[in-house]
Amino acid sequence: MTSELVFYTNPMSRGGIAHWMLEEVGQPYELKVVDYGAPMKSDDFLAVNPMGKVPAIVHGGKVVTEVAAICAYLADAFPEAGLAPDPKNRADYYRWLFFAAGPVEAAVSTRACGFEPSEENQRTLGFGTLEATLDTLAGAVRDRRYIAGDRFSAADVYVGSHIGWGMQFGTMDERPEFVAYWEGLKDRPARQVADRFMREAMEQAGRE
Repeated sequence: MTSELVFYTNPMSRGGIAHWMLEEVGQPYELKVVDYGAPMKSDDFLAVNPMGKVPAIVHGGKVVTEVAAICAYLADAFPEAGLAPDPKNRADYYRWLFFAAGPVEAAVSTRACGFEPSEENQRTLGFGTLEATLDTLAGAVRDRRYIAGDRFSAADVYVGSHIGWGMQFGTMDERPEFVAYWEGLKDRPARQVADRFMREAMEQAGRE
């Protein structure tokens, strides 16, 4: 069965989000680490993802890239895991999953690259400003254990990862709303598996 679900990743990448999601799904998968540089740009891997980036999954011969898409796909492919709300109750689920994938990631990445949008840029860019984006995200998680209802979902994997990493690496303020939301997610066993994989890889790299 492991050959039916293949996960391409690098421990120092956004693949950690997909790894967490795969562990939540609870299905067997084959993990393939792709090193940066030539291996990620090789013909073999470009046949999987022409962008030459991880993560990617192959399930039943079909390729899925982009972390938010991987999370949403896995929730639908394995409904028995209960990682997506009932279809008629997915408004918040889709809204905040893709808000994090779009405005949040774009706003944080733009600031990290040293670009501050002008007032004219703000009208053009989908996120407007980092401050407005984070204000909106803080409002979405305020006094909520889960982002899309009363159950944990794939949206929590994605939104929670961005908040947790953002606070850890200083790209997001440690707002009370973010701290409280992340505290309710960070100790999930599935996340601990993915986090351990990353930490062990970093420790190994430090010894080499």
